[in-house]
Amino acid sequence: MIVNDVSGGLADPDMGPTVADTGVKWVLNHSRGSSRDMYSAAVYTDVVSEVREELSMRVDDALDAGVDLSRLVLDPGLGFAKVGEQNWELLRNLNTFVGMGFPVLIGASRKGFLASVLMNGDRRPAADRDPATVAVTVAAARAGVWGVRVHEVAPSVEAIAVVSMLDRRSPQDRSSQSLAVRTLGER
Repeated sequence: MIVNDVSGGLADPDMGPTVADTGVKWVLNHSRGSSRDMYSAAVYTDVVSEVREELSMRVDDALDAGVDLSRLVLDPGLGFAKVGEQNWELLRNLNTFVGMGFPVLIGASRKGFLASVLMNGDRRPAADRDPATVAVTVAAARAGVWGVRVHEVAPSVEAIAVVSMLDRRSPQDRSSQSLAVRTLGER
């Protein structure tokens, strides 16, 4: 079981102790503000270092709540209190988050910032962003992330299989970097 907490533990003061008591995995998502005001909080001098620092604070809070650190998964929160280029900057620097020593989860599937690189992307339905999602999934796998959340699983799994073959590694040989592709509705 996984608790996917888009507030990173900030919305509910009982979340940390509850996770500690149950022993489930806890995805700490980076965000600022609430769903109503998070985009006005998307002001960063250095988005990568600030998100890293704020995730480190969430980890400290989890430790203070008694959560076993082996139960934590970090999510830099693409689209949560981030706009346009900030999301791309986080993706270009996934090694920063992987280097924190925790599993990293990426949720880029069909997000609005992907439309910026597609022809007429702002006028196309969200499902047209699936090829861009697959590209991000491959980049995330190569960066060593633990998992991705996607709407369409098969294309991402197949793309990772192709890249694994190009890298002359089978998916089974990637045990140290095994990527979990998860659907948004999956529990």
